[in-house]
Amino acid sequence: MSVENNLREEICDIGRLLYGRGYTVGSAGNISARLDDGWLITPTDACLGRLDPTQIAKVNLAGEWISGSKPSKTLALHREVYDRNPSVGGVVHTHSTHLVALTLAGVWHEDSILPPLTPYQVMKVGQIPLIGYERPGSPKVAERVAQLANSVRGVMLERLGPVIWESSVAKASYALEELEETARLWLMSNPKPAPLDSAALEELRQVFGAQW
Repeated sequence: MSVENNLREEICDIGRLLYGRGYTVGSAGNISARLDDGWLITPTDACLGRLDPTQIAKVNLAGEWISGSKPSKTLALHREVYDRNPSVGGVVHTHSTHLVALTLAGVWHEDSILPPLTPYQVMKVGQIPLIGYERPGSPKVAERVAQLANSVRGVMLERLGPVIWESSVAKASYALEELEETARLWLMSNPKPAPLDSAALEELRQVFGAQW
């Protein structure tokens, strides 16, 4: 099986996983992957739980749609990440319930929507900044993401959901799941727990190369 076909299958597998866990509903969310000659991205208004690998959209390096169903309207956002950060192999966007709820209730800080609560959040996700509300597919969001693509693993779109990038689609989905579960812990905790202290963060940096 070719690299492209493998990526098509991976996108479908991850879509089913995220949909099955309730991290996206209906036709919300999108997934993309880098190719040598362009990108694969889920079609517009597609259900991530019912993706057909043959219908995943393919665009060339100029961003032109060349095969499959019509690409997601967030294509420009995904392209900014790939263009700015050559280490990225996959981007995942969902409308995860607890993360969207966090933006409605109020994030911890605009530069980091959650405090450092757990070691795996620090190691696998890092600081995720908030991008203020813009309509879905807004070019303003893509412009903001372009400024952040090399400094963080993702962003949180207010009232919409997380956009996470990593070296592969699978790794991006794992980081997104870790972030969603951390948001759930934060929202369900009362009183709110103290963040990991500076000594704990420094140890995670030294031992695991965490960036926080």
